[in-house]
Amino acid sequence: MALRIAFFGTPEIAVPTLERLISGPHTLAVVVSQPDRRRGRGRKTSASPVSQVAERAGIPLLRPERVGAPDCIADLQAQAPDLGVVVAFGQFIPKRVRELPRLGYLVNAHASLLPRHRGAAPIAHAILAGDTKTGISVMRVERQMDAGPVALVRETRIAGDEQAGCLSERLGHLAAAAIGDAILEIGAGTVVWTEQNHARATVAPKIDKRDLRLDFALDAATLVRRVRALAPSPGAVTSLEGEPLRILAATGQAGRTSEAPGVTRRHSDGRLRIATADGWLVPTRIQRAGAKPLEVEAFLRGRPIEDGTLLGGDLT
Repeated sequence: MALRIAFFGTPEIAVPTLERLISGPHTLAVVVSQPDRRRGRGRKTSASPVSQVAERAGIPLLRPERVGAPDCIADLQAQAPDLGVVVAFGQFIPKRVRELPRLGYLVNAHASLLPRHRGAAPIAHAILAGDTKTGISVMRVERQMDAGPVALVRETRIAGDEQAGCLSERLGHLAAAAIGDAILEIGAGTVVWTEQNHARATVAPKIDKRDLRLDFALDAATLVRRVRALAPSPGAVTSLEGEPLRILAATGQAGRTSEAPGVTRRHSDGRLRIATADGWLVPTRIQRAGAKPLEVEAFLRGRPIEDGTLLGGDLT
């Protein structure tokens, strides 16, 4: 049975699902995304990735500050959707919107194996936690964040060196396939909903500025995971002579250090190493504020970091 779909999404991870819906066999009735915002290094106002795709495809597009505003609800009702699909929309969706489609609900492709990592940043938190697998859970949207019953789950492994950006891209495509399968089951009337085990739920809150800082009093393995979880954006941050220094890629080197955490040493092969509580953090790609990202070798040719330099501390 073909359905009329209302799609709610904003960032790049939602684009593969939107493109899948545009290609059919269902009718994409309307797209709802966040308003245009200032984005990128130039902070120019631009449409979200989802909005850009919808505009190119000529799909009716809503960009409300509040999806529950009366005018937005009226516009949604005018499109008469059978079902709503959500992928990383970024706003709380009130009951009037959740129950607006003919079938009475919305489904969400959440980027974790629910009930693990409920919240705004499941991909980063999966890497931070050292998880070896993650996936997409297609669930019904309810008032409590990411707590609705689940229709299906698709798993994928997390590579030991995988960064959040690459994992997000893979999960975006997995979400598109999972949503496609779920809609087929919903349209056929064969979907089965399974309640989550709420006692096993963990939370994955939004990453804030405090989460970006690298604390070299932690061990190297933990710091490598933090670098991976925050790459390529917003990036893990330390400071060099009072200025921010983003570490965008790094490996760990085992072994005791005689240096205090945060002190640098050059290895005999030229690699830059940073002492931690257990082992060395070995950056491979770094970036100064206002400059472009560089491989460490290129960075050090233009801005040498002497042995014994202490990284970290307050930023000026």
